[in-house]
Amino acid sequence: MSPALLPDGPDPDSILIVEDDADFRDVLEHTLGTICRSVRTASTLADAIRECTIKAPDLVLLDLGLPDGDGADLLRRLRGLTDVPIIVLSGREDEEEKVALLDAGADDFIIKPCGTAELLARVRGQIRRSVTSLAARSWARIVTDGVEIDLIAQRVVRHGEPQRLTPTEWALLRALVLHPGRAVSPRELWDLVWAREFGDFATHVRVHITHLRRKVEPDPSVPRLIITEPGVGYRFVGPS
Repeated sequence: MSPALLPDGPDPDSILIVEDDADFRDVLEHTLGTICRSVRTASTLADAIRECTIKAPDLVLLDLGLPDGDGADLLRRLRGLTDVPIIVLSGREDEEEKVALLDAGADDFIIKPCGTAELLARVRGQIRRSVTSLAARSWARIVTDGVEIDLIAQRVVRHGEPQRLTPTEWALLRALVLHPGRAVSPRELWDLVWAREFGDFATHVRVHITHLRRKVEPDPSVPRLIITEPGVGYRFVGPS
């Protein structure tokens, strides 16, 4: 499928490709250049950190096997610099490692090899979620049990401590808040937040709900705002 046949969606202004294989990096640069005005590249973690420090991209495409680092450590170090979407490129399909990468801060990952259509769809999907929707901006601030959630300012403060949410976590929180009192199924959350057909929706939703609870629940061990409805999905319970 050619890029022209993909569904319309927001295109990023700047993408950072972190990949040490020069030939594959060139292919990625050419492919993403069809939807992005500025595609920057890095072949090491040190180069990636320097690029993010100079100017944060709209999205990072990250290979795991770099000469100066690997896996979750790369994600944690990049997450310390930027909240932009990070898509991992990997040939590894182990379920535990997949969860570990999501835990470390990945918003999505792509198993190599990957087709052009899927790559562009996933990039556009992440960019779409990182843009604050106008509809979400019309909703009011929520304050309950020591937690402040402000969708307009994109701010969460829990027990006086500001919480940093990734673009995917913000999109998931908005999806839940915009359906107050109703259980939203994992499949529906996948469609609302990830907006694509590719991927393991059950794992993605479960792991990101866990991350979100750690940041927005008064007591994450006893969820009171994001409730699990067994066999149905997740329900947001705001203040009365």
